[in-house]
Amino acid sequence: MSLRHPERDQIRIESVLSALGNPVRLAVIRVLDAGGEHNCTSVLGIVGVPAKSTMTHHWRVLRDSGVIWQQPSGRENLLSLRREDLDARYPGLLDAILAGVVGDEALEASRTPLPSAT
Repeated sequence: MSLRHPERDQIRIESVLSALGNPVRLAVIRVLDAGGEHNCTSVLGIVGVPAKSTMTHHWRVLRDSGVIWQQPSGRENLLSLRREDLDARYPGLLDAILAGVVGDEALEASRTPLPSAT
């Protein structure tokens, strides 16, 4: 099975931003940003999505936008972030998006009321 991946010069900002605008796909990118290849099942476990079928669409959107590499390996697919390509096309974009996610999580945590001691 051969999967379509855009060449570096075919990666478009609107496709990347659209792909990363979904919370599930953004969570996947955070996992892949740690580096290396990850199989789909391990990513599902970390992200907390129970059904592989739910993720088929997300993998395709990320792959077609040029955000990830998806390579068949036996009965699994290996995923990796196309950081080098994204940084070459849009320097600092991925870092800014990932920093924003961390900042948003910190803000949400600060808004969560502490349990009352009764």
